[in-house]
Amino acid sequence: MKESNQTETVLREIISHFQVDTDIVPYGEGHINDTYLADSTPYKYILQKINHHIFQDPDRLMENIVAVTDYLRKVIEKEGGDPDRETLTVIKTKDGKNLYRSETGDYYRMYIFVDRTKVYQMVENQDQFYHAAKAFGKFQKQLSDFDAGKLVETIPQFHNTCSRFEQLKAAIQENKAGRIDEVLPEIEFALAHENEISVIVDALEKQEIPLRVTHNDTKLNNVLFDEDSGEAICVIDLDTVMPGSLLYDYGDSIRFGASSGAEDEQDLSKIYCDLNLFETFTKGFLEELSDSITPKEVELLPFSAKLMTYECGIRFLADYLNGDTYFKVHYPGQNLDRCRTQFKLVADMEEKMTQMKQIVKKYYNR
Repeated sequence: MKESNQTETVLREIISHFQVDTDIVPYGEGHINDTYLADSTPYKYILQKINHHIFQDPDRLMENIVAVTDYLRKVIEKEGGDPDRETLTVIKTKDGKNLYRSETGDYYRMYIFVDRTKVYQMVENQDQFYHAAKAFGKFQKQLSDFDAGKLVETIPQFHNTCSRFEQLKAAIQENKAGRIDEVLPEIEFALAHENEISVIVDALEKQEIPLRVTHNDTKLNNVLFDEDSGEAICVIDLDTVMPGSLLYDYGDSIRFGASSGAEDEQDLSKIYCDLNLFETFTKGFLEELSDSITPKEVELLPFSAKLMTYECGIRFLADYLNGDTYFKVHYPGQNLDRCRTQFKLVADMEEKMTQMKQIVKKYYNR
């Protein structure tokens, strides 16, 4: 009880630096930032302590978020929408800053809480996945004219598959955890795909596809769904918003949402790319983006699903070889299980690539 009272006292002191005065309680299921709900009138608020060990420049991170959300508010208003519900609203500190730095060196930010919404951790039905796809597609469409070059990389080289591949090779060479003999088939699979790792990076460098604002963490639980309509209304968790390719966002959505099983499923016979879910997401995504996506991006959509899945797999494999130093594990070998599910998905996507391309073609109406 004493520790709880101390925490409450600290949080109330933090809140005093923002223009609200209210009670506060822990909230949500996030794994990176500590999140709290402040219940006030006329608004509720979200207070978050930014994990500055992962996001090492919180000031620049918040500059990204404010630039993007300010731009989105103008677009949403022009379209006749409700910016208080359709994008995040940053609450400034009393001295006009985007965040507050405490005496202990911790960083806090505050948003208006988007009320009457739900968050889902896993895809429960196709309709839900369809609306999530529309939300991410709309996010891309509304930001299509935003100069992505104005944003900083909050995590440098985050979706640079070439960089991730070099990290894997280093992990193989160093074999820090002495596990290399356990993963020889996985290493062989990873190295066999080296000729594909630079496809998206090269397309960006050659300006064959545009540099865009990308979310970079397009999981279902980063979308708010309206309680009444069931539609997705707001994309949240903008910490990894930075310059990149929309192929990252599309591909990672498919990797996570169209998989038939859990990320750490040990029975690989249960793991495959569900083409019904693939089609559902593709339909919603392209319905929003058909006027602003380029033909080259469309061409690479199916490949991006495979590449983002492969990239995630080699990250799990590298972390397993390094002794599980990055991804949190709940049992020995979990990162290896995660790697194997991703590689199984990659292999399945390779077998289904013709069908995936046909599905994309079906919904690209230009």
